[in-house]
Amino acid sequence: MPQISNLKLFFSAKPSSLLLPSFLFKPITSYRRHSIFTLSSSQRDKRVFPLRTKTTLTNPIKKEKPIEMEESELQGFNKRRLEGKDKGKPKTLQLKTRKLNPVNTICYVQILGTGMDTQDTSPSVLLFFDKQRFIFNAGEGLQRFCTEHKIKLSKIDHMFLTRVCSETAGGLPGLLLTLAGMGDEGMSVNIWGPSDIKYLIDAMRSFVTNAAMVHTHSFGSAPNTGGASLLESKPCIFMDPIVLIDDEVVKISAILLRPSFSEGWEIMEEDPNISNTSPAGLDDNMDRFSEPLAPSSQSLDWKEGPVLKPGDISVIYVCELPEIKGKFDPAKAVALGLKAGPKYRELQLGNSVMSDRQKIMVHPHDVLGPSSPGPIVLLVDCPTISHLKEMLSLQSLNDYYYADSVDTHRDGVKSVNCIIHLGPASVTMNADYQKWMKRFGGVQHIMAGHEMKNMEIPILKSSARISSRLNYLCPRFFPVPGCWSIHHLNNLPLDSTSASELVSSSQDSSPMLCESISAKNLLKFHLRPYAQLGLDRSGIPSISTPSEIVDDLLSEIPEIEDASKHVSEFWHGSENTKEIIPPTQGTAIMVEEPWMNGETHISDTNFGKQGTDASEENTWCLNGSGADEVEDCSDRPDCLENISREDMEIVLLGTGSSQPSKYRNVSSIYLNLFSKGSLLLDCGEGTLGQLKRRYGVKGADDAVKSLRCIWISHIHADHHTGLARILSLRCELLRGVPHEPLLVIGPRPLKRFLDAYSRLEDLDMQFLDCRDTTEAAMDAFAGSLESIGDHYSSTSPINVKNVNISNGGIGGQGIVMPQNLETTLFAKGSRMQSYWRRPGSPNSLVDFPVLKKLKEVLCEAGLEALISVPVVHCPQAFGIVLKATERINSVGKVIPGWKLVYSGDTRPCQALIDASHGATVLIHEATFEDGMVEEAIARNHSTTKEAVEVGAAAGAYRIILTHFSQRYPKIPVFDETHMHKTCIAFDMMSVNLADLPVLPKVLPYLKLLFRNEMLVDESEAVSLSTVES
Repeated sequence: MPQISNLKLFFSAKPSSLLLPSFLFKPITSYRRHSIFTLSSSQRDKRVFPLRTKTTLTNPIKKEKPIEMEESELQGFNKRRLEGKDKGKPKTLQLKTRKLNPVNTICYVQILGTGMDTQDTSPSVLLFFDKQRFIFNAGEGLQRFCTEHKIKLSKIDHMFLTRVCSETAGGLPGLLLTLAGMGDEGMSVNIWGPSDIKYLIDAMRSFVTNAAMVHTHSFGSAPNTGGASLLESKPCIFMDPIVLIDDEVVKISAILLRPSFSEGWEIMEEDPNISNTSPAGLDDNMDRFSEPLAPSSQSLDWKEGPVLKPGDISVIYVCELPEIKGKFDPAKAVALGLKAGPKYRELQLGNSVMSDRQKIMVHPHDVLGPSSPGPIVLLVDCPTISHLKEMLSLQSLNDYYYADSVDTHRDGVKSVNCIIHLGPASVTMNADYQKWMKRFGGVQHIMAGHEMKNMEIPILKSSARISSRLNYLCPRFFPVPGCWSIHHLNNLPLDSTSASELVSSSQDSSPMLCESISAKNLLKFHLRPYAQLGLDRSGIPSISTPSEIVDDLLSEIPEIEDASKHVSEFWHGSENTKEIIPPTQGTAIMVEEPWMNGETHISDTNFGKQGTDASEENTWCLNGSGADEVEDCSDRPDCLENISREDMEIVLLGTGSSQPSKYRNVSSIYLNLFSKGSLLLDCGEGTLGQLKRRYGVKGADDAVKSLRCIWISHIHADHHTGLARILSLRCELLRGVPHEPLLVIGPRPLKRFLDAYSRLEDLDMQFLDCRDTTEAAMDAFAGSLESIGDHYSSTSPINVKNVNISNGGIGGQGIVMPQNLETTLFAKGSRMQSYWRRPGSPNSLVDFPVLKKLKEVLCEAGLEALISVPVVHCPQAFGIVLKATERINSVGKVIPGWKLVYSGDTRPCQALIDASHGATVLIHEATFEDGMVEEAIARNHSTTKEAVEVGAAAGAYRIILTHFSQRYPKIPVFDETHMHKTCIAFDMMSVNLADLPVLPKVLPYLKLLFRNEMLVDESEAVSLSTVES
């Protein structure tokens, strides 16, 4: 392995007063690489990972150090990555240059069934040629879908959006990042969308390199409008097709749809502040990022009515293949003086040639039979009834494509072969829509909108297979996915649209439906060769029932039947002994604020030790001995006494890192607090889809509506790109229902993304910086409330005479701050002044209304504290501590609340160890196996052993490992020796607080379940060229 540049290793200059684990003080030594299999099995992989023999020591004594480094020294980490200086020279991502093949032997359109089984996102459509690939729509899960079905993203040339929203574009950021990381140079792709794609590009700039987006093209300006926005033009503009691509292979045009409002419409005016790199030579209709919609509005000549917002514009795409040349007649060629040879080929390609024997020019029509028109495919996304009204009036379709046109036989009328309908059933089943479909004559209609009968068929079969096997082994930790029976599905409404609207705008009481078929995953419609024109169902995946999967499992591993019985017996013993375990007695430790006295303990004011002494908890884990005795004598923490199954459940929605794979989605943890609501910790792409797989469509919608807060650890895309979809869905579900904006806590760069994206879709949220939820910041907030007293309220204005108005603070929002806060809490010489001046400390102007909102949210959720902990990964990376409020049992005894810690992405760090002291559950990242310490240091991640040691040093009761590198497709490499309190996570794993005592006992049975799996299956593993983030 080449030497890792700019790698800084930090070691302790002096021992801490705490008893700390040995790995915090020893230089890096070679770690034995452990396998989950037997010794003979582990010898399959002979890879050697050379470790550094030299280190660069830096002086740990500085005047000022980042807050996350204060009072702690680490085994090793990449300082440049921590500071965000590891990006290197920006890449210039190039488009693939492909030689087109005018005479394509194969061409088809194919349904990519993203969202078919979960209804969380729009399906994508692939237009396939020999040398080119086009994808329409890129909803969440597209990248994972392509990995599952071996569709190579590197072959994609163009991507088109039918609408610009999270439903159709939620998977675009992750896909661009994956392409940018492919190979040494990276790749890019052309992206096409209506003019409001500007807002999506603006938002993605906060975490996607500009080089990945330079080939983005918007369209929409009408000819001769001088570059004005399409929305500043009159409605007739929307009827004109806009030619996007026109080459010898295909012509792709766009027809814009806007919602039609009967009382007129109003648009929004844009401030022109964006540039575009549209390629030269496109049709004049192409605008160079025409100015789209924006928040400020201005009425035009039309009567004022509903506001046309960004995201309202929809697109019909028309894909036209070149005409099929007639059969070549050699006899005619000879008669015109041509010799057999290359000129025959030129004529067949449509080029004129000079006769060999006569002084005449021979044209293709002289030697070719009658040509056949090329196939035409329409992709229609009509999302609402308002868009339908506009679509019915499109003159461009009437002139060229309708089979019932009065001028059907005139020149220029084109015959459509296939129409793929992407709109929802509430629109496509409308009587007027059905009449419109009939106007195309004998066209093959494919209904690709959300069809409920598709929901029983999992799109990600590999993941569903693993889930079924895990469910058989341990149903408590791996419940049956929230699939719906056909009976239940048929009883659900299509959506919020009433049934009466499905047949509105028609005087027919029982309209005849146009003949069509429902889209199936991977259904094809062949366009070339012409002899195969039509449907192809051969690629549709077969259905595997859970019982069939279990039968295969029992045939493969017969011992698993007895193992399942043994696992089920754990709960019988657990439930029988739960009520009689005596509580552990102890004393709580109170310490001063760490920033004042140099100690790094987290104050037990917020984080109680659950009735145990810190020194007692640390002794055993340092020696590495007495593990069995600890397990026998420590018993359960007091917080689990008489615990209810309706208290808290951890649902691990995504347990992979960097990018989605067949078996693991990216990071997301759903905390179900049952009647008290729920929280999300990280929200990677596909989080909504995972929720729907776990709880079903209706159950997931209820889960989204019940969210109290979403917390994001850092700005890397695998931790937050599912956020916009969750927020927009929640806004839609609660429209018309009184509710509060959802609180989103995250690093500061996330706010820039959300602010930019909220111009595209209503996210209905309030943002709070993680830095303002650290323990010191929360203590400052509590102290300021005492200082302010009744002069401040989150709902009433402060007396202007007693305030300072500043443009600083959170987001530069001009927060109003009481003067007495500045003159008392932060006055010169006060205890807090030195803290607020420290590097990495929160802003002195804290967003107090949102902090008060957080306090209310925590109270409603039954939580005592939510604390963000700076960790060592990248700039503004955090872990989180959640502490539940204490409760009183039936006899009046006070029982402490549980404590959950989630590490986010991090190297082992003292701040997280301190925050995790006495945790009931520690969820810690374990990206790499023990033999890959160098990689873990370079990328500021943890190995499995390091994660376990952090939990042991903190005295955590249970440790759950997650965020595994996708180089481990099904199960990570781990050493079971030190995992007596630990379990590894899988997607959809659900851990109820009452089941924690049983958690580590399941680990050996998981090894049995995966004993026949290869460590790395090269045919299935995702590309590892993307940097682990």
